[in-house]
Amino acid sequence: MNVQEAAERTTGNIEHVIVGKHAEVRLALVALLCEGHILIEDVPGVGKTMLAKALSRSIGTSFRRIQFTPDLLPSDVTGLSIFNQKTQDFEFRPGPIMAQIVLADEINRATPKTQSALLECMEERQATIDGVSYPMPSPFLVIATQNPIEYEGTFALPEAQLDRFLLRIRLGYPKPMEELVILDEQKRLHPIESIQQVLALDELRQMQAGVKEIYVDQGVADYIIRLVTATREHADVYLGASPRGSLHLYRAAQALAAINGRDYVIPDDVKQLAVPVLGHRIIVRSQASLREVDNDAIVREILSTVSIAEPTEASTPA
Repeated sequence: MNVQEAAERTTGNIEHVIVGKHAEVRLALVALLCEGHILIEDVPGVGKTMLAKALSRSIGTSFRRIQFTPDLLPSDVTGLSIFNQKTQDFEFRPGPIMAQIVLADEINRATPKTQSALLECMEERQATIDGVSYPMPSPFLVIATQNPIEYEGTFALPEAQLDRFLLRIRLGYPKPMEELVILDEQKRLHPIESIQQVLALDELRQMQAGVKEIYVDQGVADYIIRLVTATREHADVYLGASPRGSLHLYRAAQALAAINGRDYVIPDDVKQLAVPVLGHRIIVRSQASLREVDNDAIVREILSTVSIAEPTEASTPA
C-alpha cells in the first residue's frame, strides 16, 4: 500500500487540532508505524493531550487516559484480580493500560513503583498479574507526558523507563499567527469534537509491516552504530545510548523513509531523527550538568563530528 499517501492523510487530519506542529505530528506517526512509544516533554497547555486524542481518533483506536499521581498504585494501572462471591473464583479486572492508545499524563508524578508497572507493558506488550500474563491489544502505543519545569512532587523517570520510549517530542509554543488560528477555530467548538477516523486499523497494520521491509544500506546502518557509539564515548556523557537506542533509530529511519515516499533509508533520515531518538537516553556527567550542558546539544555535536561514510584505507592520508 502507499504509506506516504496514508501518512499524509493522517497527519493532515491531526493538524486540524494541532496547529503549526507538522514536524512533531510526523514524529508521532513515525512512532506509531514503528510500534514504539512517545514521551512528550513540555510545559502545560501546548497540546500534549490533544495530540494523543487526535491521533487515537484518526485511526479509530480505543483510548484511555491515566492521570499519574503520587498515590497511584501499580494495580490502578495494570488491573487486579477480584474474588467473585457468586462464582467463588477470582476475576481479572483489566486496568486502563489495556487500551490501544494510552495517555500516561504527568508520568513523573507517580512513584517509581508505579512507573515500573509500565516496563513490562511497554517492552513485552503484556502485563503479568498474579502469575498470569495478559497481552496488550494491537496496536499498542503509550504516550507519556511530563512537565520539564516543575520538579516539586515529581519523581525522575528511571533510565530503564526512558529507554523504552522510541522518541521524545517537544511541542513548544505556537507562533502568534498560529495561536490566532487556534483562537479562531475554538470560538464555538473544539476541533477534536469533529475529527473523524481517516485510517483503518487494517491499513495501519499493513503500514507497520511494510515499514520493516524498507531497505537500509550497510553504510547507513554503520552510520547509526557510529553515532550511538559516539554517545558512549563523549567526554560529557556518563551513560550513552543503549543497543535498544540503535534499534529504535534504525526502525524510526525506516518509518520516516516510508512516510517520505521512499523504499530505502538515506543518512538524512537518520540525522533528522537522531536528537528525538537518542537525546533522552543520554545521562550527562554531573560536572557537565553544572555547565548546563544539554543532552540534545551533545547529540547535535556528535552529528556534526561523525562523518556519514567512514574513510577507507585507500582514502586515508599516510
